[in-house]
Amino acid sequence: MTERRVTFTREQIAAYAEASGDINPIHLDDEFARSVGLPGVIAHGMLQMGILATVAAKEAGGPERLRRLSVRFAGMVAPGDTVTFTASRGVGARLELAAENQKGEAVLTKSTADIS
Repeated sequence: MTERRVTFTREQIAAYAEASGDINPIHLDDEFARSVGLPGVIAHGMLQMGILATVAAKEAGGPERLRRLSVRFAGMVAPGDTVTFTASRGVGARLELAAENQKGEAVLTKSTADIS
């Protein structure tokens, strides 16, 4: 099994927003995020998925072995949250993936990767 723990920061979320071009204010502005019903800024789902993909690639033996990655975004990640990303061998050519916050709540579900 491959595991990686990440504590998300405002700086990391802002850097991802700039790099990805996804500058939606729910990721950058607490006041705006609260105005739309969120507790404050939240991390991008694709940032989380990207981290999970690196964990999956390591478990698979290299990124060239990944054929398909699938996740369902299930929970919000706020600055200060620590998420544990894991990948383990499943049945056949499949990896079972998971991402849980420090409370043990899944933030990504139905997560798998097909490998060659």
